[in-house]
Amino acid sequence: MILCVRFHHEAETGIEAALPALLGLIGDLSPVVQALPPDSALVDVGGAERYFGQDAAQIAAVLRVRALAHVGAGCAIGAAATPMLARMAARQAAPGTTLTVPDEVRAVAEFLEPLPVAALPGVGAATARTLRSYGLGTVGKAAAVPLSTLQRVAGVRMGREVYEKAHGIDRTTVVPNASARSLAAERAFSHDELDQDRHRSALLSITEELGGRLRVEGQVCRSLTLTVRYADRSTTTRARTLREPTAHSVALIGAAYRIHDSLGLQRARVRALSLRAEGLTPAERATRQLTFDPVDDRARRIEAVADRARARFGPRAVVPGTLAVRAHARHRA
Repeated sequence: MILCVRFHHEAETGIEAALPALLGLIGDLSPVVQALPPDSALVDVGGAERYFGQDAAQIAAVLRVRALAHVGAGCAIGAAATPMLARMAARQAAPGTTLTVPDEVRAVAEFLEPLPVAALPGVGAATARTLRSYGLGTVGKAAAVPLSTLQRVAGVRMGREVYEKAHGIDRTTVVPNASARSLAAERAFSHDELDQDRHRSALLSITEELGGRLRVEGQVCRSLTLTVRYADRSTTTRARTLREPTAHSVALIGAAYRIHDSLGLQRARVRALSLRAEGLTPAERATRQLTFDPVDDRARRIEAVADRARARFGPRAVVPGTLAVRAHARHRA
């Protein structure tokens, strides 16, 4: 069986900073662990079940206790025969619980049938809209039509992918120590936040952090994904491809603000914001369009100086002026 473990806690910087320690706790139970930053991991517990004489649900219960005791992190865990089903079950599981999908054809079908087709991994918003326009809005309805029909509706490759996933077919495996192809950071608010200025300040802080980490690691990213977590624990996720791969904070901040503005969150009670830099590639392999813009050149020189100062004196040695003013105001209050 495969476990998908989703960690959560209310720390300001989110769970990603604690993820290495949590992966170590999982490694004590099974060596076959694949990190899914910023907050999840896949674990193949087939060997652990035989070694400890416990089933997947019992191992998941032990893991929840260990994570809470050692790191203060809660877990929502999905257990299933494949990574895809385990990840989908983890999204459906309530915090502090394990949702198990038995390894039986009928049980898998009963789990998948009522879910929206967009819940299938790899099915994006455009494909989901197309399927819904043909009355195939749930996984069960998509599974009920022939492969040829799905291929006419969604295209040959995507149609086959939807058909297989709607029937619970997953050809992936847990890949231990898989190299990270993304970086993420999160900010949780102390209360459900309505203030748009505070949202933007949190985004600025997150993006500065991501940009600095990318530059330290010699990486650039091709896209950003923003996830907004609301007071009722529901989430909205939006992604945007950048005009060119970059680690330049100014470009990342502009893209993050545009994604946030597109969501129209004027009345939303926001619990946390997380931003993921995806499609990472080595900076030396990336090309940059020369702008001959003295303002951009100056910003990049200042950024390089700030990075050197942070490397010597710590990550808070240089911060954007907006964040420094807010921090001072909070301190005086």
